[in-house]
Amino acid sequence: MGVFDIMGPVMIGPSSSHTAGAAKIGRLARLLFRDKIEQARIYFHGSFAETYHGHGTDKAVVGGLLGYKVDDTRIKKSLEIARQNGIDVKFYSIKMKDVHPNTVLIKLKKGDKELEVTGSSIGGGNIVVHNIDGYEVNIRGNYPTLWVLHRDKPGEVGIITSILGCYKLNIAFMRVFRKKRGTIGSSIIELDQDVDEDIIDHLQGMKDILKVRYIPPL
Repeated sequence: MGVFDIMGPVMIGPSSSHTAGAAKIGRLARLLFRDKIEQARIYFHGSFAETYHGHGTDKAVVGGLLGYKVDDTRIKKSLEIARQNGIDVKFYSIKMKDVHPNTVLIKLKKGDKELEVTGSSIGGGNIVVHNIDGYEVNIRGNYPTLWVLHRDKPGEVGIITSILGCYKLNIAFMRVFRKKRGTIGSSIIELDQDVDEDIIDHLQGMKDILKVRYIPPL
């Protein structure tokens, strides 16, 4: 056990679960969206829904959507800053099944472009994002991470890992999900090194790869 496990992250308070974790989920959603956010609809479940205003979870998520890290003092004024930037933000309480009590669903929009991200703050500033646009994932934001959507066919995962190997990237952890055999695979690849844009372009240019997103450590 390290000092971080005992003390938690350096952050804007009051709670590592309700603020630091929430800010990380918001920032991860921003990194996935990769565009100016015009509209954000934020749905809180469980403990988040009960206490989000008092604990500043609303400010934390929006701060993350603005790109702020957990120790950025601008999080305290994130709602005002979002309005100044023309972002239409609304909050809701919902009930979800089989999820952690500190769970948030974020829906982002710009014109016809939309993104949905569901993530949970599991304590000590740690998070798990477990769904992106209906695809199962498992992203914790601790490592440089690639999310790759690809056709579920023999050899496709091997092609992806071979490309990464050609660029001297070492895979720390990898998880592959799919809704049904032979449809779409959702691969989460956590790496020991950062990923350059030319590597992402190489992967994105492959025939059976549908989408590639890179998430640096949060």
